[in-house]
Amino acid sequence: MNSSTRPLSPAPGRVLATVSVGFVVTQLDVTIVNIALPRIGADLQANVAGLQWVVDAYTLAFAVLMLSAGALGDRFGARRMYAAGIVLFALASLACGLALDATMLVGARALQGIGAAAMLPNSLALLNQSYGHDPRLRARAVGLWTASGAISIAAGPVAGGLLIAAFGWRSIFLVNLPICAAGLLATLRWIPRPQATRAATPPEARTAVGGSANTNAAPRGIDLGGQCLAIVALTAFVAAVIEWRPLGLAHPIVAGGFVLALVAAGVFVFVERRVANPMLPLSLFGKRTFSAAVLFGICVNFTYYGMVFVLSLYLQRVRAYTPLQAGLAFLPLTGGFLISNVASGWVVGRFGVRVPMILGAITAGLGYGLLHFVDAATPLAGLLVPFLLIPSGMGLAVPAMTTAVLASTEAKRAGTASAVLNTARQAGGAVGVAAFGALAGGAAATQIVLGMQMATALSVALLALGGILACLVHPEPHVAAQTVREARTRRMSEG
Repeated sequence: MNSSTRPLSPAPGRVLATVSVGFVVTQLDVTIVNIALPRIGADLQANVAGLQWVVDAYTLAFAVLMLSAGALGDRFGARRMYAAGIVLFALASLACGLALDATMLVGARALQGIGAAAMLPNSLALLNQSYGHDPRLRARAVGLWTASGAISIAAGPVAGGLLIAAFGWRSIFLVNLPICAAGLLATLRWIPRPQATRAATPPEARTAVGGSANTNAAPRGIDLGGQCLAIVALTAFVAAVIEWRPLGLAHPIVAGGFVLALVAAGVFVFVERRVANPMLPLSLFGKRTFSAAVLFGICVNFTYYGMVFVLSLYLQRVRAYTPLQAGLAFLPLTGGFLISNVASGWVVGRFGVRVPMILGAITAGLGYGLLHFVDAATPLAGLLVPFLLIPSGMGLAVPAMTTAVLASTEAKRAGTASAVLNTARQAGGAVGVAAFGALAGGAAATQIVLGMQMATALSVALLALGGILACLVHPEPHVAAQTVREARTRRMSEG
C-alpha cells in the first residue's frame, strides 16, 4: 500500500464509530431529560428552579471539568480517559434511574456530567489522531461525528417521550446502560493504544499531527487552582440566574452569586496568566479564528439548549401535550440535523469553514424569528418550519465550527483546544437554560408564552452576533495540514 495514502490508525472508520457512541450518550442526556421534567417535578416534588438544576447540574459539571479532562487525556492517554468516562457515565445513569428525591437526582446528574466531561474532549482527540493527516477527510469525519451528537440532541425529546410512555421517566437514564456497555467494548477492541497509533502514522504526519517528532515532550500538569475557580465562577453565575426570578435581584443569594462569579472569574484570569500549566491556555485566544469559533459556539448552545427547555414547558404546560405527544412534536428537529450535518462535511471540504458557519447562523436565526410569533393558539403545523430551520442551520454550522477550531491549533493541543470549545459551548448551554428558564418560569400559560417570545428575540440577536463572528474565521485549513499535503504530493511526484 502506498504510504502516501496510509491512514493514521489501523481502522479509522471503527474509531469514528466508537467515539461517536460516547458523543451520542453525552448529547442525548442534554435534551432527553427536558421532555421528562413535568413528570419528574410531579414525582419528586420539584419546582421550576429545581427542574432547572436537574438540567444544569449535568451541563455545569460537563462544562467546568472538560478542560481538566483534556489535560488528563494529554497526560494519561485519550483512550484511557475516554473508557473511564464511559464507565462513570453508566454508573451515574444507574443512580439517576434509582433516585429517590430531587437532591439525589441532581447529584447523580452532576456525576453524569463528570463522565461526559471525560469522554467528549478525548473522543475528539482520538478522532483527530485518526484523520488529522487529511484535512478534507477530517472535515467529513468531524461532520459525521458531530451529526451523531446533533441527531441525538434532536432525538432526545422523541426518544424520551417514547420511553416515558412505555416505562416511566426513570427509563430515560437506564437506557444509557446498554449503550455505554457497547461503547466500552468497542473502545477496548477498536481504539488502538498510543504505541499502535504511532506505528501506523507516516513520519511527516507525525510531525504535523503531533507538532514535532519528539515523543519525549512532558504532558501538561493539572491546574487545580484554575479548576476550582472555574467551578465557583460558573456555578455561582448560573445559580444567581436561576434564582433571580423567584427571589429577586436584591436577594443576598442572587446579588452575592453575581458578585462571587465576577470575583472568581477575575481571579481565574489572573491565575491562568501566571500558572505554569494553565487549565485554560489564554494564548489560544490570541488566534482570531479560534476565538471567533468558540464565541460562535457559545451563541449556538445558549440559544438551542435554552429554547429546548422552554419549548418543553410550552408543549406540556401550555398545549397540555403528554410526554409522548411533546416528543413527537420535536421530531422535525431530527431530520434537519441529519441532512445538514452530513452536508456540512461536503460544504466545508469545498468552500472552507466560513461559508457554512455564516449560512448556518442565518438559517437558524430565521427559525428562531418565526418562533417569536408562536402563541397558545398557534396550530402545531406552525411549528414545522422553524423546527426544520433551526437544526438545519445548526447542523450546517457546528461541524464547520469544530473543524475551524481543530485547524487553527497544532494537533498536539487538539485535546485542549476541543476541550476549550466544548467547555464554552456547555457553559453557554447551562446559562441559556438558566436564563430562558427564568424568563418562562411562571406557572401561567401566558407567562410561558411571553417568556418564550422574549427568548426567541434574544436568540435571533445572538445568532446575528454569531454570523458576524463567523466572518472573522479564516476559511483555510491550518498550515500543518498544508504541510502534510505538500509532503505527500512531493513524495508521489518523486516516485
